[in-house]
Amino acid sequence: MKQIIAIIRPYIAEKLLENLRLAPLEALQVTEVKGFGRQKSYLDQYTASEYSLAFLPKVEITIYVDDQRVEEVLRTIVDTTRSGRMGDGKIMVLEAGESPQAGLE
Repeated sequence: MKQIIAIIRPYIAEKLLENLRLAPLEALQVTEVKGFGRQKSYLDQYTASEYSLAFLPKVEITIYVDDQRVEEVLRTIVDTTRSGRMGDGKIMVLEAGESPQAGLE
C-alpha cells in the first residue's frame, strides 16, 4: 500500500475530490496548510512590508491506495490540478506508514 500526499491550490481541491470520488481509495484525509515552494520569489517583492513572512494557503490531500492503483490515482491528480504555472503543487508517494521526514532524524 502507498501513501500519496498532494499539496495543491485551495480552489482546485473540490474538483480533485470530485474526480477522486470513484477512484479505488482505502482512505483519504484533507488538511488546510500554508507554505510556499519555488514561487517564494513572488513573496520577495514584498520584502519591505508585512507580507515578507507570508505563506500561501494550500490544501494537503493524503490518500492511501493499493500499489496496483497508484498510477491511476496519480494520473487523476495531475490531470485535475496541473495548470502549467508555478505553484501548482507537489505530489509525494511513500510506502504506507513511512514518515516524509524520515531522512531528517
